[in-house]
Amino acid sequence: MNITSEVQDGKLVATVTIPAADVDSAIKKAYREAAKKYRFPGFRAGKAPRPVIDSMLGAQATLAQATNELIGSSEPSVLNELDIVPVGEPEYADIDIAKDHEDYTYSVTFKLRQVVELSSYEPVEIEMPPAEVTESEIDAQVEMLMGYHATFEDVEGRAVENGDFVTAEVKNVKNAEALAGESRMIAVGAGNLPAAFDEGLIGMNVDETKEISWTPEVEGAEEAAVEVTVKGIRARKLPELTDEFVKTSFGFDDIAAMRDAVKSEIEQEKASQLPGLKENRAVAALAERLDLEEVDADYAQSVFSELGQNFLQNLQASGMTLDSWLQASHISSQQFIDDLHHQADDVARESLALDALARELKIEVTEEDIDGEFQRSGVADPEATKAQFIAEGRIPAIRDSLRRSKACDWLVETAKVTEVDETAKKDEQDAE
Repeated sequence: MNITSEVQDGKLVATVTIPAADVDSAIKKAYREAAKKYRFPGFRAGKAPRPVIDSMLGAQATLAQATNELIGSSEPSVLNELDIVPVGEPEYADIDIAKDHEDYTYSVTFKLRQVVELSSYEPVEIEMPPAEVTESEIDAQVEMLMGYHATFEDVEGRAVENGDFVTAEVKNVKNAEALAGESRMIAVGAGNLPAAFDEGLIGMNVDETKEISWTPEVEGAEEAAVEVTVKGIRARKLPELTDEFVKTSFGFDDIAAMRDAVKSEIEQEKASQLPGLKENRAVAALAERLDLEEVDADYAQSVFSELGQNFLQNLQASGMTLDSWLQASHISSQQFIDDLHHQADDVARESLALDALARELKIEVTEEDIDGEFQRSGVADPEATKAQFIAEGRIPAIRDSLRRSKACDWLVETAKVTEVDETAKKDEQDAE
């Protein structure tokens, strides 16, 4: 098979020529399948000769089937040889019918991902929590543990404040069905609801009614609004932290022993989580340098579909349905879709940024790299799995992934990190 190609306006146009021998094989196969599929009077199944099949079905019908088989079976080889991961479906134009004993040539157009540059290819600068456990982190964890034993007291004589627990009747005015309820318990400032909703509650008194509106921070989202009536205000009260309380409630000898145990737990969490956090922040910082106003709609849709499929598979593995998850999360299906589109846009931008960095670094992927990827995948037969990927034209996707992975490794290794005690910083901000 001979393949020539050129890139025009973000699309790759390939001309593919299939040798006559392969064409003849495809035509013979099409006739064998037709002989088995249809009944021809006077002939056993699969035994009807070509003239009879042509007389009953028409020669063009079987040759068209052979043509479809030639094009479909050659596509993986085209993708592998050109090393492309197209966006959307390929476009075929002016397809002719294959002929006996002749080479077959056709043209196909693949839409490619955007090729975008970065404003800078210098190492990124990010903030990270320190590797060592800080006192403020221990304090926050101890406070969380103490919160399990908190009590709630009714508040009288003042309005709603940040941190209060409010019982409210919430009526949907527009686009906020998921928030509606006759007796909703709302933790003000917990971050579970839109910030404008929390801000609207602050300052309200018991029996006061107010309409609160906001627009979700998702492109194209419509304004939402609710009518809220405050029914009650309760404040959380933590028990006094004493050696006796710690011993009775948590089983530690004293406060110092509890803090030591908390420190050890945080150390383990940091050891496992900080590498991933560093990578996420470095890639996000790189994506901010992307010279791109809007992600191509087709590429964004392909990322959206992949994220949605992965999410649904994970839900199914956990034994949940999408409807039950939406109810538990108190969000509507439209809010879920809007959020998924927002995530897809972020992922698409990060992928394009890593692509740009990989080009700048002139990163190459070797056959040894690909073999290593299949070896690390944990499949029972790496060689068989690789052969399947080749047959399906999916090796370019593996190369893409490895190029981005290598670019990401460079990005993380060279990142300029400033350590910030984020827990202490948040406490300071909350106190202002």
